[in-house]
Amino acid sequence: MSNPVRRLTTVLSVPALLLGLVSSPADAAPTMTQTTTHATPHATTQTTTKFPARIDLPDGFQPEGIAIAGGKAFFGSRVDGDIYRADLRTGTGEVFSQGPGTASLGMKVDRSGRLWVAGAGGGNGRVIDTRTGRILAGYTFTTSTTTFVNDVILGKDAAWFTDSQQPVLYKVPFGRHGRLAGQSAVKTVPLSGDYQHTAGATNANGISLTPDGRGLIIVQSSTGFLFRVDPRTGVTRRVDLGAEVMTNGDGLLLIDMTLYVVQNVLNTVAVVSLNDGGTKGTVVQRVTSKDFDVPTTAAAFGNRLYLPNARFTTPPEPTTQYWAAALELSPVKHSVDDGQCDPIRFLKG
Repeated sequence: MSNPVRRLTTVLSVPALLLGLVSSPADAAPTMTQTTTHATPHATTQTTTKFPARIDLPDGFQPEGIAIAGGKAFFGSRVDGDIYRADLRTGTGEVFSQGPGTASLGMKVDRSGRLWVAGAGGGNGRVIDTRTGRILAGYTFTTSTTTFVNDVILGKDAAWFTDSQQPVLYKVPFGRHGRLAGQSAVKTVPLSGDYQHTAGATNANGISLTPDGRGLIIVQSSTGFLFRVDPRTGVTRRVDLGAEVMTNGDGLLLIDMTLYVVQNVLNTVAVVSLNDGGTKGTVVQRVTSKDFDVPTTAAAFGNRLYLPNARFTTPPEPTTQYWAAALELSPVKHSVDDGQCDPIRFLKG
């Protein structure tokens, strides 16, 4: 149970490219079971009231990550890394970029229309043109067989990738005017401080920026802990959530001062109100839906969150059905102990 909190109402302005992490708009929102009051963002100028409530993906696709830009949702396959592009207005789509044979997991779209993709057991990441599907760049982070590059976030001057099997983050600095850097620019940043890596477990998974844009937040799936990471040093500090733990935490989505933590096999989205620096938070709501079947992450478009169902507990077959479910967003309410409620400064790539 979360402690009673003081609420501060804020107005949100969320760029569509930063709202990607899952997908499927809705004609009517799925039923939500709430354990506390609403704590979600207001609708942006785009509306999704006539959009389908479910995005059907190809049979056997096995989705995991999502990014949204320009009314299109992008999903990666755990089977072979194919990228599926769906129109949120119609629900239709197609595979527009062939995978490398290894999984495509977390992904984000930058302001130049480039899709950054985490390469899982391939130990790599790649950048894809969202218009043509052409691979613009590829980065090798490690040649170790003990790797699982899981998620990516775009900061002001770099893209950051997590590795669930290594106690590190991978940094790909942006070149001048956002140009793509070469392989030699890639940096490995060891994690230290409060974060304790457990060999063989699913460790660092989802990643986001802090509300003030000065740090990173990661979730460790094996412990359910959130950590704030200093991007300059890799030093971590556990985020103070009181007695709350983000069990089975997977994808993270930050909107203003609110962090959405997808707890995959629990079929739950935890809504966490953060302070500006991302060092402290309060769980103000937990949401589930009858349309969830092990969602892995979340992305926003208009007044909705979109979540792909990985269906980890269902044996995958070529005929297994996969889809993304939609949740409606309502006006967000924040609570912070220090009384601060500054506008969020998102760092874009």
